[in-house]
Amino acid sequence: MKNVLSLLFLLSILVSCNSSKEEKKIETKEKTQTEMAVKQYQAPVFSIEEANKLIELPLHCVETEYPNKLGQTIGSDEDLESPEALHPIFYGCFDWHSAVHGYWSMVTLVKQFPDMEKADKVKEILQKNITLKNVSKELEYFQKDINKSYERTYGWAWLLKLSEALYTWEDPMGKQLAENLQPLADDIVSKYEEFLPKLVYPIRVGEHTNTAFGLTFAWDYANTTNDTELKNLIERRAKEFYLKDENCPITWEPSGYDFLSPCLEEVDIMRRVLPKKEFTDWLDSFLPALENKNYQLEPGKVGDRSDGKLVHLDGLNFSRAWVLYGLANQYPEYDHLKNVANQHISYSYLNLVGDTYEGGHWLASFAIYALEQK
Repeated sequence: MKNVLSLLFLLSILVSCNSSKEEKKIETKEKTQTEMAVKQYQAPVFSIEEANKLIELPLHCVETEYPNKLGQTIGSDEDLESPEALHPIFYGCFDWHSAVHGYWSMVTLVKQFPDMEKADKVKEILQKNITLKNVSKELEYFQKDINKSYERTYGWAWLLKLSEALYTWEDPMGKQLAENLQPLADDIVSKYEEFLPKLVYPIRVGEHTNTAFGLTFAWDYANTTNDTELKNLIERRAKEFYLKDENCPITWEPSGYDFLSPCLEEVDIMRRVLPKKEFTDWLDSFLPALENKNYQLEPGKVGDRSDGKLVHLDGLNFSRAWVLYGLANQYPEYDHLKNVANQHISYSYLNLVGDTYEGGHWLASFAIYALEQK
């Protein structure tokens, strides 16, 4: 009996020791994870000095006609014209939507920093190019039957973002430019209203056709301009597309050419269209990991910034950042995500100014929009 008791006593000691070891392992692991998570990244600075650097990128490309990727459908020999002849405003920056980016960047920077060094140059370009005549020519292109899907919905979204920036510019020149561009904005709105009811499934990719991104910028325009019809349509479709989504596999991201996060773009539109309680419940099911105060998300790594597709990952870092800033600003319980956003910007921002044309013709707009949200 004594031998049995002695054996049981020894076993209890061994179990206790093993348990202590396991507890120490868990404690050490948790401590290591916490230590890794507490690394803080400095918030980016959006100052006039940065504006003076960033403005060089759109100034360099908005009136640079070649190289150019038209991406057009040819209806006849008459369509074989130069980029500037086809698009007298948005002919630069390699492609149509990037040219729109560029104009949005110029308007945004000169609005926020009216004393920036090249403000007069920016205003000169805006007044010279965004004229009623040129807008009419751009509109003519979009109204051809063969161009119904041209730039759908990425370019459409950026055109409305540009229109919104002009609409909110408290400057007589800005008001005139907004009026000049309005016919094209109206046509884009009508295209959204025609297309969205027909779209049965959302497009969940990390590039131009991402539906959530296209809805987000269009919702901003509708909200700012009090277009209740467009706003209500977007809200209805966003809920139909995304309300039942759960456990988005963000660890599968990014794909090699992504400049948008399929998961986070959904967050960006849903935080706009849902009231707080409904949104936070949805987010708890859609991306529950975001609640973790030590949440980590590694920035997308760029293998070659001279490659027009691979440099997309810099854009991904900026677009992820603007979503995370927007979420944290609207809902302070997610404030810890600002550090993740800072990390993403810190990876890509230093490579922006002086970048090759492959990235420089469009990345400034992504960086500026991210900086605006911080």
